[in-house]
Amino acid sequence: MLQFVRNQLVFLRQFGRKFETTGSLLPSSRFLAQTITRYLAQRGDTPIRVLECGPGTGAFTDSVVRHLRAGDRFDLVELNEAFVAVLKKRFATEAHWQAVSDLTEIHQLPLQEFRDQVPYDFIISGLPHLNFPPAVVETITESYFRLLKPGGTLSYFEYLMIRPIKKKVAVGATRRKIHSVDKILAGYLQEHRLCRDSVFLNVPPAWVQHLRT
Repeated sequence: MLQFVRNQLVFLRQFGRKFETTGSLLPSSRFLAQTITRYLAQRGDTPIRVLECGPGTGAFTDSVVRHLRAGDRFDLVELNEAFVAVLKKRFATEAHWQAVSDLTEIHQLPLQEFRDQVPYDFIISGLPHLNFPPAVVETITESYFRLLKPGGTLSYFEYLMIRPIKKKVAVGATRRKIHSVDKILAGYLQEHRLCRDSVFLNVPPAWVQHLRT
């Protein structure tokens, strides 16, 4: 319990210092974590490769590690050094995390700079797309599909109705930015969306978008 509180405090401090890459005042709920990993939970018996983008303090990671088995590969890409420190400690001290630590590697760099020779079966993303400039969102989405194998599944979340509401009420440069980001995401959703889940037991409530190549 004490460690949970410490992780919450780390997340809160980083929200204040680096809002543009943290994107939320609180970590995601376990209900959102279960929803964003639901296709991963349906995995078959063969080894899989999983990539998590922007894991933060590990709200989604805690769900991911419970679906991993011997022979799998799990990579995490996290830019924030404070979050990397939390993740490393959790892999060293928490039972479910320790059990898969030998399958796992944490990479501290922007997703756009991450490279791997073998594509991933599942990509789970906690990156706050709406906080980034359109050009960055474009490179992030290109990276998702560069790293995802044919038939692979990408799952990411956005806060319920935030993007549609901001499109209507924002003005000036902010409005143009939101429309540009919306256009980028809408293009990928139109071509690749598998389904959209609503998660009301989260602060704030969220949509999970599942896409498949």
